[in-house]
Amino acid sequence: MKYPSPIRVSSFVALAFVCAACGTAVQPPSDASMDASSPSDSAAVDSAVPTGDSSVASDGAQPRFSFFVTSLRALVELSGNPQGFGGDLRFGETGANAGLRGADKICTAIAERSMPGSGAKGWRAFLSATNDGNGNVVHAIDRVGNGPWYDRLGRLVANSRAELLNTRPPNADPAIINDFPNEDGVPNHAPDPGMGQVDNHDMLTGSNAMGQLYSMTATCRDWTSALGNTAMEGRPRVGHSWPRGGGPGGPGGPGGGSGAHWISSLDEAGCAAGINLIEMGPPILSMPTVGSGGGYGGFYCFALQP
Repeated sequence: MKYPSPIRVSSFVALAFVCAACGTAVQPPSDASMDASSPSDSAAVDSAVPTGDSSVASDGAQPRFSFFVTSLRALVELSGNPQGFGGDLRFGETGANAGLRGADKICTAIAERSMPGSGAKGWRAFLSATNDGNGNVVHAIDRVGNGPWYDRLGRLVANSRAELLNTRPPNADPAIINDFPNEDGVPNHAPDPGMGQVDNHDMLTGSNAMGQLYSMTATCRDWTSALGNTAMEGRPRVGHSWPRGGGPGGPGGPGGGSGAHWISSLDEAGCAAGINLIEMGPPILSMPTVGSGGGYGGFYCFALQP
């Protein structure tokens, strides 16, 4: 297989990391998903901020910010691994339900880094699980509150759960409906605005199109395992943060889902950590990583407060 050329970065050494376990090409994270307060990234973030102050709540409370896609840079930094977390999202948590609790902690940490004070809003990862620690199935849609939800720049993502349960949320701001933004409000399909688009659409959910548990083998053992052993861990269900297959109403993707669906599009190749940002077609089963089909093991974060 021919490995892709590395994507240029400004704060990291320009080189390609290679997944030793599977041979997946791994690209260093882009500066565009840095904290918006970082001086080296302020120009890129400022260029993405719309005119006006749409992020400020009308009552003078904390600005609206209640949804984001976890950026590659944030996951690499928090995991301490150039390949990210993979399917193990415990983030220091132990015991029952550690995967979901750890994923929520990751969401909270990223939100707080982007907008100080926003970590108190009660962040939840949009992930389903087979067991909440008491034998009950967990559905992602039941974890995220009732809405509305806004991105880092105050743009509407959805007003309600009913709106979320569509291929794309129908009332989302036109600027983000087909390219969900990361924690800095930057469209995640092009996380470095100066470097063009990358193939990073696969987002972990473990969920079907209704936001409910997809199957007993779709959650990397409830987000606690990243071995790349599909017989033991299964294959995680993913949605697409930006549409594949022609957009809303387009042809279905592999694995029985719509290539445009943000919640449930296909099964990734496996649960191992791994990053692939170059278009290489559907998930490659011989590379059982969360990024094999185009991604890095990202997921969606929602806050319980707008």
